[in-house]
Amino acid sequence: MTKPQVSAYGSWKSPITSDMIVSSDLSLGEIVLAGESVYWIEGRPAENGRSALVKWSANNGLEDVVPSSYNIRSRVHEYGGSAYNVYDDVVYFVNFVDQQIYRQLPGQAPTALTAAPGMRYANLVLDKRRQRLLCVREDHTGEGEAITTLVAVDLNGEPGAGTILLSGNDFYSSPQISPDGTQFAWLTWHHPNMPWDGTELWLGQFDDNGQIEQPQLIAGSANESVFQPEWSPNGVLYFISDRSGWWNLYRWQDGMVQALLPMEAEFGIPQWRFGMSTYGFENANSIISSYTQDGTWYLTRINLENGECSPIPVPYSTIGGWGNVRVGAGHVVFCGSAADKPTSNVRLNLATNELQILQKATHISLPADIVCTPEAITFPTENGRFAHAFYYPPHNDAFQAPADEKPPVIVISHGGPTSATALKLSSRILYWTSRGIGVIDVNYGGSTGYGRSYRQRLNGQWGIVDVLDCINAAKYLVRQGRADGDRLAIMGGSAGGYTTLCALTFHDVFAAGISLFGVSDVEVLTKETHKFESRYLDSMIGPYPEAQDIYVARSPIHYTEQLNCPLLLFQGLEDKVVLPNQAEMMFEALKAKGVPVAYVPFAGEGHGFRKAENIKRTLDGTLYFLSKIFKFDIAADIEPLTIYNSTFTAKSA
Repeated sequence: MTKPQVSAYGSWKSPITSDMIVSSDLSLGEIVLAGESVYWIEGRPAENGRSALVKWSANNGLEDVVPSSYNIRSRVHEYGGSAYNVYDDVVYFVNFVDQQIYRQLPGQAPTALTAAPGMRYANLVLDKRRQRLLCVREDHTGEGEAITTLVAVDLNGEPGAGTILLSGNDFYSSPQISPDGTQFAWLTWHHPNMPWDGTELWLGQFDDNGQIEQPQLIAGSANESVFQPEWSPNGVLYFISDRSGWWNLYRWQDGMVQALLPMEAEFGIPQWRFGMSTYGFENANSIISSYTQDGTWYLTRINLENGECSPIPVPYSTIGGWGNVRVGAGHVVFCGSAADKPTSNVRLNLATNELQILQKATHISLPADIVCTPEAITFPTENGRFAHAFYYPPHNDAFQAPADEKPPVIVISHGGPTSATALKLSSRILYWTSRGIGVIDVNYGGSTGYGRSYRQRLNGQWGIVDVLDCINAAKYLVRQGRADGDRLAIMGGSAGGYTTLCALTFHDVFAAGISLFGVSDVEVLTKETHKFESRYLDSMIGPYPEAQDIYVARSPIHYTEQLNCPLLLFQGLEDKVVLPNQAEMMFEALKAKGVPVAYVPFAGEGHGFRKAENIKRTLDGTLYFLSKIFKFDIAADIEPLTIYNSTFTAKSA
């Protein structure tokens, strides 16, 4: 065995390069089952971030379904989801560039089903009996905020905008038609709620003209979040609700809501996108469901006749990702990951428990000698509470640090903020740990997966609880001797970028920060962001403008005189969620003040980076930035950044 080379943390040579990551990494989502075939969306950085529709079948393996000139992605709520569906080998999908619905018959080119500029569509469901698609439509043709409705799109008529079935509420989602085609269920909610705060599940009947009549409220309120209504094969309506404080399974039967399996566990997830799914029906008497408990996901079979729950052992600690669990006849397909397994779409035979990997999110060969062993951590935080995180320590068998050196650590604050991080084998985390930089990924108070009360810790406290939890996660590692207290960085995107900027502005713990499309002015955010999140901050900060003073107090842009920490900003110039002026204002303020700062804007990128060259620039640019701040040498040639107000400025190539 070769003796490890002694080298400072951060300067270790790694086989994981940004070029490898962007050339082989994919994002996987929106799984749909159609007979024995499996479909999903692949986000491909190497194709300018295009969302391609892929089909797997036992006979033909993997194949792209629609021509490469189409990009299957909805912009309803900006985050989209459920941008396609498949029935009898016919594909219905939303094309990103015009947001219209197309139909592709077997062996034929796609043809438009809608022709409505300014309209966006999502959550496509086939009403076979009436030869139409039911879906959510978001109308951007008028003044003011977009109008959301549930509409029907005729499959046999001329392309148009669709016929409105339900309107008048602020939001709609999850259209579900009963197996016999006579009943219709849907979710709806109102400002200022987000769908994880409070939604309503309604049930109606179709009249002879296909309109909805006799609407009945089944479950939900402003203080109860209902998720994923689903019809069983024998026509019973099931759903997930957090009425107990936990997102658990329920059903509507005999005019009553019945709890299925009361547990202090989360079967639901925050509905950031349409079409998210955590369970499905094996048959009329059995549900296969995923759930999370203490940060780990599990798969289970629920007997609907006697209520018994039988665990299904699988070697994955994260099951479903963004709600990607689909159940078919004798099998379940899910997106899974684990500490030693990259994110993959996996097919499980329910009779034999045989697992088949259909697609991996990365095709990089990850050498075992650079794969670290992560650790789930629960650490003390403010007010006698505890919070949660996953720590990924530096690891590379070819190197060891000097005996007296502690590693630099990046604290990651996830986006949302109503979301969660999960344990995973990630090439983008190994990019850091294999170079000698630790990573702690924090599920701060307000994260999902730990019950409603944990999720509500951010109520009125955004910019405080999340920040203190990230700080306390870093301090926890320092106390344990696992991090250098003088070389702590914090990094986050979107809401995580806001947490990053607040931590740097209002506290003196971190030596560097990296904000990706982050929020610097929450007052500007609440005035300018899109409809879906336009009232999000009512709960996390306060109603606007009544709480304007709090908005100002929580906005780092107003307190740049307190920020003396080097900062790196990345921003997509087409971002409609967090507008580019958020990063630009912070950059100009720090540049004028004399704080070391770098700003990297990306033309053609929105909220989150999809193009290979920009993902590469983000990874390498962050490494370059940290190497200058933390004073370690880089064991590779990477493109430098312009860092203003510094003695180590290097012009970008």
